[in-house]
Amino acid sequence: MPLQRRLPKRGFVSIAQSVPEVRLGDLAKLTVTEIDLLVLKQARLIPGGAKVAKVFLSGSLSKAITLKGVNVTAGAKAAIETAGGVVASLEG
Repeated sequence: MPLQRRLPKRGFVSIAQSVPEVRLGDLAKLTVTEIDLLVLKQARLIPGGAKVAKVFLSGSLSKAITLKGVNVTAGAKAAIETAGGVVASLEG
């Protein structure tokens, strides 16, 4: 039997399926005002091996926060800016 048929088959894991999502209401519960991936990992909102995360609009935000290095939906970005916060782009 040829070697390629004897070896076990491996699956494919898409990175799009493994992007952890964080609710805006969960960010409101944090005590810090400057939030990045490290803060989310320490608060156990995302897994330790995550390289990216996405914040979506679910819940409310009453304090101003600064979000750096995290993807944000349009609704969550509007809610953060309405509360007086800042969303820094991923490039900078």
